[in-house]
Amino acid sequence: MTKAFDAIIIGAGQAGPSLAGRLTNAGMKVLMVERKLFGGTCVNTGCMPTKTLVASAYAAHLARRGADYGVTIDAPIRIDMKRVKQRADTVSFNARNGVEKFLRGMKGCTVIQGHARFTGAHEIEIDGEAFTAPRIFINAGGRANVPAMPGVEEVDYLTNTSILALDTVPKHLVVIGGSYIGLEFAQMYRRFGAEVTIVEKSPRLISREDDDISEAIKDILEGEGITVRTDAECISFKRHADGAEVGVDCRAGSPSVVGSHVLLAIGRRPNTDDLGLDKAGIQTDERGYIKVDDQLATNVEGVWALGDCNGRGAFTHTAYNDFEIIAANLLDGENRNVSDRILGYALYIDPPLGRVGLSEAQARQSGRPLLISKRPMTRVGRAVEKDETQGFMKVVVDAQTQKILGAAILGTGGDEAIHGIIDIMNVDASYPQLKWTVPIHPTVSELIPTLLGDLKEAK
Repeated sequence: MTKAFDAIIIGAGQAGPSLAGRLTNAGMKVLMVERKLFGGTCVNTGCMPTKTLVASAYAAHLARRGADYGVTIDAPIRIDMKRVKQRADTVSFNARNGVEKFLRGMKGCTVIQGHARFTGAHEIEIDGEAFTAPRIFINAGGRANVPAMPGVEEVDYLTNTSILALDTVPKHLVVIGGSYIGLEFAQMYRRFGAEVTIVEKSPRLISREDDDISEAIKDILEGEGITVRTDAECISFKRHADGAEVGVDCRAGSPSVVGSHVLLAIGRRPNTDDLGLDKAGIQTDERGYIKVDDQLATNVEGVWALGDCNGRGAFTHTAYNDFEIIAANLLDGENRNVSDRILGYALYIDPPLGRVGLSEAQARQSGRPLLISKRPMTRVGRAVEKDETQGFMKVVVDAQTQKILGAAILGTGGDEAIHGIIDIMNVDASYPQLKWTVPIHPTVSELIPTLLGDLKEAK
C-alpha cells in the first residue's frame, strides 16, 4: 500500500529541516527521509567539526607564540589529540541531536531513517515501503571525490570524513589537493605537530583565486613549516613501510614523498548515483549534479533539488539560501532566483580569507573599466595590536557604475569583515555609500572606507 503525503523531503541537511518547518506550518503533511546522519555535511563532517578543530589548532599556535605577547609558558606545548577529537565530536553530536529532535517533534512531519529511491516521478521506496507526494525535494548532499589515480586503491587513504576519526597526530600527513579543504587540514595538523606536505596538480594553490592571494597563502603555510609541492603532473601511490609513497613528478624537488597518512582533498561529488533518478526521469549533468532552473526546479514538475546535489553552490549558506528561495516562491508568492545570489565564502586557514563576487582576474576578463585598491594588513591597527599582520585587502569596482564587483580580505577577521562589502553589494549600492560610513575603531572593518578612498584605475 502506498502512503501519501503533501511533500517528501529526501535528506536532512541544511536545507531540508527548515523547509519541513515551513511546509508543516503551511498545513502540509510532510515526510522527511534521512539515510544516515541528521544535519548533513556541515554538522557531521564539514563546518562544525572542522572549525572546532581549527579553533584547537589556533589555541596551540597562540600558546607557542605566548612570549611574543609577554606571556611565559614554562612547560612545552603538548597536544591531547583525544581531547581535541572529543571536543569536535561533542559539537557535532549536539548539533545532530538538535536537528533530529527538531524534526521528530515537528507536528505534521513524519521522520523515517532509511534510503529513499525513486520508483516514479512522484513515488519513492524506502526499505520496501512505497510513498508518494505531489512535491518532492531532494537535499541529498555530497561526499568526497576519490579520482582514479594510479595506486590509490593500494594505500590506506583518508578523506575529509575519515580523518575526523583520528585521535593521534600523524607523523607526516601528505595532503593531495591544494584547495579549501586540503589547506585547512594541512595547517591544522601542522599546528598539532605533524610534518605536512601539500601536493597540488596545478601551478599554484587555490587556482580559482587571484595570483597574489595564492602566493600570499603559500607564504603563510610555508612560514609554518608546511612543504608545498605544486605542478604535480603525475600523482600516484604505492605502499611503503612507513605508510604510503606518493609520486609527485614535480618540475623541482624529489619525485616522491613518503607519508604516514594520506588525505585526499580533491573536490566533492553529489550523492545522486543511487537515488533512482532515472526512474523518475530527473536529469543530471555529466558530473552527476541534478539539473535545476533558476528557481531550483528539476525537469520533472513538482520536483526540486537543494544544496550540494544541484551544483549551484557548495556551501552551507548557499544550501540554506536554496531553502529560502523555494519557500519564498512556493509559500510567499515571491519570485526569487538563484541568479540573484551574490556569492560570498571563506577559506578558514589562519588568517582566514573572506571573498565575495568577482576576483580581479575575472573582472579584468570582462573588459569593463575598473578601479582597484589594495592595502596590506600591516596598515590595520587591529591586526598590529594582535600581532597578526599577514595578508591584505583588495576591492574591485566598476568604474562606470561605481558598483563593487568583488573583494578579498586575507587577514585576521577577514571572514567577518568581508560582510560589510557583501551587504553593500546585496543592496546594490555604489561604493561611495560604504566609503562614507564611520566604522568602529579599532576593527578590521575600519580600513574598508580607507581602502575604497584609495581606488585607482586598473592598468
